[in-house]
Amino acid sequence: MKRLALMLILVLAFALFASACAAPAAPAAPAQAPAEEGMEAPAEEAPAAEAPAEEAGGEELTFVTVVKIAGINWFNRMEEGVVAWGKEHGVNASLVGPAEADAAQQIPIIEDLIAQGVDALCVIPMDPTQLDPVLKKAMDAGIVVVTHEASNQKNMHYDIEAFDNTAFGAGLMDRLAAEMGEEGEYAVFVGSLGSKTHNEWVDGAIARQKEAYPNMKLVGDKNESFDDAEIAYQKAKEILAAYPNIKGFEGSASTDVAGIGRAIEEAGLQDEVAVVGTSLPSIAGDLLYSGAIDAIGFWDPAVAGAACNQIALMHLRGETIGEGTDLGIPGYNNLIAVGNVLYGDAAVYVDATNAAEYPF
Repeated sequence: MKRLALMLILVLAFALFASACAAPAAPAAPAQAPAEEGMEAPAEEAPAAEAPAEEAGGEELTFVTVVKIAGINWFNRMEEGVVAWGKEHGVNASLVGPAEADAAQQIPIIEDLIAQGVDALCVIPMDPTQLDPVLKKAMDAGIVVVTHEASNQKNMHYDIEAFDNTAFGAGLMDRLAAEMGEEGEYAVFVGSLGSKTHNEWVDGAIARQKEAYPNMKLVGDKNESFDDAEIAYQKAKEILAAYPNIKGFEGSASTDVAGIGRAIEEAGLQDEVAVVGTSLPSIAGDLLYSGAIDAIGFWDPAVAGAACNQIALMHLRGETIGEGTDLGIPGYNNLIAVGNVLYGDAAVYVDATNAAEYPF
């Protein structure tokens, strides 16, 4: 019995000794090894950020200038200015227009640009009234709308004019009167009877004639050329036949004097009939030097195109635009504001003596 008890005690003692000598369990590994001394632990990778808004992301804004008609020198010159302005300001700026000078053809072009979601439209309307509904649609879609040659446009953020149109028309009349010896019959042309700007020029000219040149007389109504030199040419021939004593013509569309001057030159009347109007030296061409066209007035359409787009960009940026605004563009450094219609001081008058100074 004693021997059995002793054996049990020895067994228990051995078990306790074995348990005490067993290797301890390894401690749990830390979640992240400590950084080496003198080095920061690398930051955890941040989740991808949400894509910024288009403007904030530096993507190009898209501005499109919609003109009365594509392919004529006036608007080709404007396109040069628009594209150059876009490159300077990092804006995708382009110019489009219909094949014919027709407000109805401008509408689907604008509709398509609305669908494309452009940022701004600079529009030279053939007829502001006809374009009002589609321009309202553009504004409702959040597109900035700036017009040119459309001081009566209702649906626009701003309209920019190169100068006071009535005063410009009076200036053309002063030159026509000087060429006519301040007496005799004259006729007037507009690109469109719906063109606000053309009518303001002609009305300003007629008012100036009645005020200052009582021996001059307007014959017929406003002749509509649809910005087509061929139409102006044909109508000028009709007027020469109907009024054989006529002594002067005033044109409004840039192509008017080219068509009228051609008719005058063909009839050999360069020394008897004066021709004055809005155009460019590149359009008036040799007729300005032959005497078939006596003088032209204009503003640089390239600069006007840049001014339109600059106003759109300033509006998008939330900048103040109004009386005294300087666009940083020659002729548009101190704007006059009448509501949201803005006027520059960019008129130029040219004859054969200084046309070479304006090679466009």
